[in-house]
Amino acid sequence: MTYLLGLRMEGRDVLVVGGGRVAGRRVPVLVEAGARVTLVAPAVSAALEDLADAGRLTWRRRPFAAGDVSGSDAPRYWLVHAATDDPLVNASVADEAETARVWCVRADDRHASSAWTPASGTAGGITVGVVASGDPRRAAGLRDAITDGLADGTLDARRGRERFSGVALVGGGPGDPGLITVRGQQLLSQADVVVVDRLAPTSLLDRLPADVEIVDASKIPYGRSMTQERINEVLVDRARRGRFVVRLKGGDSFLFGRGGEEAAACVAAGVPVIAVPGVTSALAAPASAGIPATHRGVAQDVHIVSAHVPRGTSGPPSTGRGWPTRVGRWSCSWGSSGSGRSPRRSSVTGVPPTPPSRWCRRPPCQGSGRSRVRWRTSPRRSDRPGCGPRRW
Repeated sequence: MTYLLGLRMEGRDVLVVGGGRVAGRRVPVLVEAGARVTLVAPAVSAALEDLADAGRLTWRRRPFAAGDVSGSDAPRYWLVHAATDDPLVNASVADEAETARVWCVRADDRHASSAWTPASGTAGGITVGVVASGDPRRAAGLRDAITDGLADGTLDARRGRERFSGVALVGGGPGDPGLITVRGQQLLSQADVVVVDRLAPTSLLDRLPADVEIVDASKIPYGRSMTQERINEVLVDRARRGRFVVRLKGGDSFLFGRGGEEAAACVAAGVPVIAVPGVTSALAAPASAGIPATHRGVAQDVHIVSAHVPRGTSGPPSTGRGWPTRVGRWSCSWGSSGSGRSPRRSSVTGVPPTPPSRWCRRPPCQGSGRSRVRWRTSPRRSDRPGCGPRRW
């Protein structure tokens, strides 16, 4: 039988003997938990050496010696990890720890270990630890199943002593549900209300519990739409009722997404608000087509512009003093009608008139809808099959 216990390691001393693969997995977790880690090993991995150089652990650059666990010069350790590739050394570490009544985890022999490290993971503020009779692969499989269920909402963990509150502005990425961030998916699984755009990964909504309120805030270009003022009112109203609101948007909320306006409205109303960045289509769409945003020796800067034009406007989408003149990567976002005018704009700012270009619609992994174009051309976008006014 084993007895599971959560250890609060903040400010407590831990000894790790060995600097290889196992130590490379366990030490960062201990450091992140706030433990004061002493590492004893003649050589360590580059990642562990970097932690030592940054002062986040103490590295004693030598082999293990008697007294390292409980000698007069040793700190009073709360936990010991024996993680060398030599069973005799691990046994010596474990024996000294046993004599000193300090829990010791042996990486090489679970049956000779007085403690086991659980397969652990975190989702939605919940830490999960699984011990499967010392079988690490089985424990890891169960851990993954639980954390995945917590992250995608299959396991409903919204009911607790401390509930989420306020508004979370979550960038959902370019449309593929697999490209939302882990943090974004975790917050979505905790939502009481989801205010969603049409460009967001809407297939994720099907995983939410039935009692979650879904508010459709779609904006159809030059068609039906929910006004930004009304969206702000909904966010504030639901949050003031004590419900946790997720504003799920496509791409990144703060890149042509009006996330700043929504955050300002929440702050003005005294509603707590957080922002979770998302993968922007301006970079994801070229990447899905195999086009790097930057490439050494080719492009060292990226310009992201909006090709969306206000209703009734016939001019170029930029009203500033001119677009950048350096030759770099350009990414035009948000424009069915405006994107045809963007190429001609370049001719007055010094950008070469005919650099190779590609027009791409729809999110990555959501279909094709691509065509090669040249600047100063007007490709027949709407006439091509699959290239009508759809989302990226």
